[in-house]
Parts: sequence; structure tokens; C-alpha cells
Amino acid sequence: MNIALVEDDPHQQQLMEVWLATAQHATKSFSTGQAFIGGVTQEHFDLLIIDWMLPDINGDKVLVWVREHLGWNIPVLFITARDQEEDIIKILKLGADDYMTKPVKHLEMLARIEALGRRAAPRQAEEPTRFNRYLLDSGSRTLYYDGAPLELTQKEFELATYLLKNSGRLLSRVHLLESVWGLTADVDTRTVDTHISRIRKKLQLTPENGWRLTPIYGYGYRLEAVPQLGAGA
Repeated sequence: MNIALVEDDPHQQQLMEVWLATAQHATKSFSTGQAFIGGVTQEHFDLLIIDWMLPDINGDKVLVWVREHLGWNIPVLFITARDQEEDIIKILKLGADDYMTKPVKHLEMLARIEALGRRAAPRQAEEPTRFNRYLLDSGSRTLYYDGAPLELTQKEFELATYLLKNSGRLLSRVHLLESVWGLTADVDTRTVDTHISRIRKKLQLTPENGWRLTPIYGYGYRLEAVPQLGAGA
């Protein structure tokens, strides 16, 4: 993949360049947010890696710019020294597909990048599938609600797709993490709960809309279709 990296620490930047090169990724690095923005507008990249603390524009502002100007299809891995839950939730809500806290681990970073790239790769076109009020178009990676496209990050789209295609099944957090994120269970499963919360709100998964997303204490979640009064009448 062709990857754009913004990291102002020269040592960390060089180290990540070496890691990415050993995995056969091409990397263009930037030390400031403005330089990064200028670079990604002039060249196509398959994945972006954004550090939070930058000397000019913080990474969260760069992420907002990316989603406003480059759209929601390009995967973004966010790097941060902050490990507070509220910080992580903020970044996910702004549009990051995944995050890592510093110090970044070599093999974990490559695994996360591989997972993001695998899910962003073009797939064989499938016929759109309807799930009650939702229409899933896998070819354009778009989920429609009553005909209107939903604004979802890549990971939100993948999670929503997996839940809809497996409605009625009890899915553990570990299973979701492995199936949607492509990562092993030793990664913090809180990210599943965070994404589930956002999916529930964005998709309006309520009995009134024909769906019930139920948390199973200590285990996971089940998405079920709820029969509507008057359906089929």
C-alpha cells in the first residue's frame, strides 16, 4: 500500500518508515499537519497514519479535514499518547477507523494496517441487499436508510454489515473483534462497545424501526429483526 504518515518525532517517524518498508509498504512522511494536508491533496494514498500531537495543527483537526475533503472511504489509523477513554471515543467519532496508543508496537501496527487495507480493498460486486428499511450496497460500500445514505466510517460500515448479515446470532465481543477488525482477542474489546454505541445511534436500531440490538452482559451482542405491527397487511 501507499501510506501517508504524519509524525513530528524524527526518531519515531524513521522507525515507522523502516517497519512499513519491511512489510513492502511505500511511505511518504510529513512532520506537520499542513505539510501532510498539502501532500495528500497531490497524491493518492491507500491509508493514512495520523499522530495527535503535531507542532502546528493537532491530529484531530487534520482528521476532520481528511473526512471533509477526502471522504470516508480512505482508512485512517490514528496514533496517540493519550489513553483516556474519552480521548479515544472523540477520535473514533471524528472518523478514525482504528487507533493505537504510544508506545506503538511493531507487529501490532503492521497487523492493524493489514486489516484496514484488507477491508478497504475492492471486492467483487454484489447485488444490493435489503434488510427491512436498510439497503446494503457492498460495491459502493454504502448503507442506505429509507433511501438516504448513512455517513459511516469504514469500520462502522463493516460492523453494521456484519451485524445485519448475522442478525439473530449471538456474537461475542471477541468474535466481533476478530471478524471485523481482523485482530486477536488480546486487543482491548472496549473498541467494540464504542462502535456498537455509534452504530446503534446512526442506524437508529430501535424496535420502532424494526430492529433490536441487545447487549448480553459479559459476552457480546445480538441484533434481531422485530416484527412490525401491520406488517404484511
